[in-house]
Amino acid sequence: MTFPFLANLTDISLLMLRLMVGLIFLTSGWKHASNPESRSTDIGMSKRFTLFLGIAESAGALGVIFGVLTQLAAIGLIFIMLGAIQKKIFTWHISFWGKQGTDGWSYDTTMVIMNLVIASTAGGRFVLERLSHSATPHP
Repeated sequence: MTFPFLANLTDISLLMLRLMVGLIFLTSGWKHASNPESRSTDIGMSKRFTLFLGIAESAGALGVIFGVLTQLAAIGLIFIMLGAIQKKIFTWHISFWGKQGTDGWSYDTTMVIMNLVIASTAGGRFVLERLSHSATPHP
């Protein structure tokens, strides 16, 4: 390992990753939930599904940010992104990079991988779930 001291930053790095992923999904979820009529037109889904999507994104984001049901939240966000990837590839026929170089499904794939890291590490040491377990006395 070239920089072994960087291993000391793993939990801080995971916290920062969770905060960034959560912020992205929280703002996206807010857009869907606060204006489902307009957003439903943009994404080609019903108004009710768009509202559900916004609530699901927001709930997943909060779970990831605070570290509550972290793995389930990250897996839920993965499924949302897989749906977005499916829509972009098979419905809208958008390439990996897209027409503008930033509107393809490369972003969505990155979000899948970021959430996979969160799910596979349970979000690291700095999660509320861990605090509740450490506060419980063991016999």
